[in-house]
Amino acid sequence: MIGNIPNILTLARILILPFFAVTLIYGEYQYALVLFIAASVTDILDGLIARLTKQITYFGSILDPVADKFFLITSFILMSIYQLIPKWLTIIVISKDLIVVTGSLILYFVTHSLKVEPSMLGKASSASQFFLIGLALLSRNMKDGFTVPLPLFVTVAVLTAMAGIDYVYKGLRTANTENPK
Repeated sequence: MIGNIPNILTLARILILPFFAVTLIYGEYQYALVLFIAASVTDILDGLIARLTKQITYFGSILDPVADKFFLITSFILMSIYQLIPKWLTIIVISKDLIVVTGSLILYFVTHSLKVEPSMLGKASSASQFFLIGLALLSRNMKDGFTVPLPLFVTVAVLTAMAGIDYVYKGLRTANTENPK
């Protein structure tokens, strides 16, 4: 069912995104932080409610990660333009997502099936990316601010790269087992 509460919360997160982007573009970081927190709360609640009420749907299982990717990619692009996050990290994040999406499409055309199963590394990568965005926004909103430490950027980059490699490995393994030659 598309209209269940978890899916509505996911759709709300997608609808928050343009407003979040506008706040970043115009340097309204206090509003950006509030919208980021609202989006994060909807992300937590949609999964929690879906599991607790057994309202997990195929539509939701596709829409939720898409909403996350839209939010992360938009955040990384804009935050790197406004020098809140290094450009090199944005390139790593977007490259990993492009490789995973392209690999998934190829896998779908080869196997005629698509199984969206997030890995623990993928979840850790996304969580670290969301944490970094929140921390960068928090830094911008504090009176004296603080510098996000370089090791945190490196940690997010390493987790993202490892998740990408893990997805590629699993995709190749799936392609080889479903289409033996």
